[in-house]
Amino acid sequence: MEDTQSIKQRIDKLRELLRRYNHAYYVLDNPEVPDEVYDSLYHELKDLEDKYPEFRDKNSPTARVGGEPLDVFKRVRHKIRQWSFDDIFTKEEMLAFEDRIKRFLSKIAKQSKFEYCVELKIDGLKLVLDYENGELIRAATRGDGEFGEDVTQNARTIHSIPLKLAESLNCTIEGEVYMSKESFAKLNKEREKEGGALYANPRNAAAGSLRQLDPRITASRQLDFFAYAVYLDEEYTDIQTQCEELHLLEKLGFKVNKYFKKFDNVADIVKYWEYWDNKKDKEPYQIDGLVIKLNDKKTQRDLGYTGKAPRFAIAFKFKEEEAVAQIKDIVFQVGRTGIITPVAELTPVRLAGTVVSRATLHNEDEIKRLDVRVGDSVVIKKAGDIIPDIISVVKELRPKNSKPFVWPKRIAQCGGDGAIIRKKGEVAWRCANKDSFAQKARVLSHFASRGAVDIKGLSQKIVGRLLEAGLVNTFSDLYSLKTGDILALEGFKEKSASNLIEAIEKSKTVSFDKFLAGLSIPMVGQESARLLAQKYAGVNELLHATEDDL
Repeated sequence: MEDTQSIKQRIDKLRELLRRYNHAYYVLDNPEVPDEVYDSLYHELKDLEDKYPEFRDKNSPTARVGGEPLDVFKRVRHKIRQWSFDDIFTKEEMLAFEDRIKRFLSKIAKQSKFEYCVELKIDGLKLVLDYENGELIRAATRGDGEFGEDVTQNARTIHSIPLKLAESLNCTIEGEVYMSKESFAKLNKEREKEGGALYANPRNAAAGSLRQLDPRITASRQLDFFAYAVYLDEEYTDIQTQCEELHLLEKLGFKVNKYFKKFDNVADIVKYWEYWDNKKDKEPYQIDGLVIKLNDKKTQRDLGYTGKAPRFAIAFKFKEEEAVAQIKDIVFQVGRTGIITPVAELTPVRLAGTVVSRATLHNEDEIKRLDVRVGDSVVIKKAGDIIPDIISVVKELRPKNSKPFVWPKRIAQCGGDGAIIRKKGEVAWRCANKDSFAQKARVLSHFASRGAVDIKGLSQKIVGRLLEAGLVNTFSDLYSLKTGDILALEGFKEKSASNLIEAIEKSKTVSFDKFLAGLSIPMVGQESARLLAQKYAGVNELLHATEDDL
C-alpha cells in the first residue's frame, strides 16, 4: 500500500527546493546547482504531480505554463490607478523639477533640502501584479491607467515573477517587463529564418511577446521583470522611504535592479545620469534614462499627482537618437479644438528602431524660427523616443531654388471658405469655421476613444465615413444608429456592423468624468473632468455651477 503522506511530503520538499533554485537563478543571477540537476528534480516533481493529481498546486514550479490559448484579452480595472512619468532631458529641467517641488511644498511645510532615490529606467512595458495572501491572482498591462488587459497566464511564464511571495501579503506590485538584448537578437534571428517580420527593438518585442494569446509562445520568448513599487493593503509601518520599499520587494522575492542610489543634491544626480548615458550600452538590457523619486514616502503623499503623472517623480531621459531626412511636403492637420498643426512629410528614415516618415512642426512661429522649407534636409529626433520632432535644418544641403515657406490664408480641411484665424497672444492658428468636417471627425472620434466613452471599433476613419454618408453630425446621432445604417458603409458585414452597434450601446453606461472628458470642452481634460465629477453628480448640477463655484 502506498504511503501518500510521504509522497505529499516529497512533493512539497521538491517544490520548495525548486522555488529556491529558481529564485537564485532568475532573480539573484547566482545559480546554486547545474541545469542538469534542476531539470532532474523538475521532471521528478512533474511525474509525481501527474501520477497524484490530488496534490497539484497552481503555484507549483511546474505550473508556470498552462491554460488554453485565449480568444481575446479581458479588460480589467486596476485596484491602484496607474500613472506615467513626465520626461525631462537636461540639467536645467532637473533643477526646474526641484524648484517646482520646493514651491509646492512651501505651502505645506518649510523644507528646502531633499533626499532622492534614483533608479535606472528600464526600456520595457509596465506590468501590474495583484497578490492575495501572497499568491499571484492577476497581472495586467498599464492600459489607460484605469483599465488594462488581463495577461495573467502570460505573466506566470516569467520566472522572475514569483507565483507565491515570501510573505502572505495582500498587495499590488508594479514593475517593468523587458527582453534582454541577447534574447531579442535570438528572437529576430528565428523570425528571419521563418520569413516573419522583425521586431524594431527589444521594447516592442517584449510588448508583442507579453500580448500573445498563447502563453506557450510567451514562455518561449524569455521575458524578464524588474519590480519597483509595492502598494500594501496592510500598512507596513517600517517602510518610510522609496529605497526601503525596494529592499522590501527584494525580501518578498522580486528581482530589483541593483543600481538604485540615494542622492541629496541635483548636481550628483546629473553626474549619475551622465555616467549611465555613457555606460548604458554595456548592460544586457535597454536603459532609456533614470527615474528620480523623492525618497521620503510622506513627502510623496503630500505632493500627490497631476492628471497624468506623480509630482514627486520624473523620468530623466537620455539624449535622443537623431537622424537626417528630407522634407517632401508640409501638410496640415486639424485638431478637435480646431487648432491647425503643420506636419512635415519626410523621406522615410530609421530612427530609434522604427521608420519615421512624418514629423510635427508645431506652429507657424516654429517654422519661422527654424526657417524650414520644402526640400530642406532636417535633423529629426524622437521626443521621449515616441514623437518625431524637427530640431534643425542642414542649411548646407538646401536646394538653390529654395523659397521660404509661406503660411496659407485658407486651409481646405477647415471647410466652408477654409478661413483661418489666429487670436492675439496665441501661437496657434484655428479654423474660423468650428463646424468643419475635419474638426467634427476629430471631436467625434475623441468622444469614442478609450479615455472617454470608449466605443470599441469607432475609429476616426469610420467616423469620417459616417459623416460623409450624413449618418451623424453630433454626439447624440451616434446613439440613433442602427445595424442597417452601418451595413450601408463599404467594408461592413453583418457581424462587424452588429459589433459596432453593440459597442455603442455598451458606451451608454459610462462614468460622469469619462463622459465630460469626451465632450471636447476647452480646458477640460481627463484630470479636470475627474475633479468636476467629484464635485458634481451629473450634467444638470454642473450646468447650474457659478463661475465662483468653478
